[in-house]
Amino acid sequence: MMDHYLTQLDALGAVIGLTADHGMNAKTDSAGTPNVIYLQDLLDANVGNVGNGRTRVILPITDPYVVHHGALGSYATVYLNDGANLASVSQQVRAIPGIELVLTRAEAAARFELPEDRIGDLVVVSERLTVIGTSASRHDLSELKLPLRSHGGISEQRVPLMFNRKLGAIPSDHRLRNFDVFYLAMNAAA
Repeated sequence: MMDHYLTQLDALGAVIGLTADHGMNAKTDSAGTPNVIYLQDLLDANVGNVGNGRTRVILPITDPYVVHHGALGSYATVYLNDGANLASVSQQVRAIPGIELVLTRAEAAARFELPEDRIGDLVVVSERLTVIGTSASRHDLSELKLPLRSHGGISEQRVPLMFNRKLGAIPSDHRLRNFDVFYLAMNAAA
């Protein structure tokens, strides 16, 4: 069906650009068992410098769509309450197997072009085959019929950009992202 519509648009001379909002990866081990880091549980269990109630883990993927991601993703933000030591919490999270990156608010805002006033004190990103959850009790994976897959990490940022026209020169200092499909269609398509 889409091929037919796109062919008609192409015949009329339209520039067509296709992309995706994000990639997707399996988030399991080789046997298909979900690789989940329940970050809030781990932080609450630490009776040292973190401890119960000193942090709050927020996940941007909140819908319990168990068909594939079950409200689990590769990105989380952590808010610290008074008395929680930023350096200590950051170090503890970095030590968790499956964590790829831990950034302060300022570092994450600069690297990912995020608004500082809308993210936590820390931003946590998991590795390609791992997802982050809050607490085991808040993520029901019993309805999962297929291997867990999700997005939100660095490994899911790369997406295709496809056009029905040859592209002209693209600035070499520009890191292309999915929303650049509009710029390229308007300015670079021949």
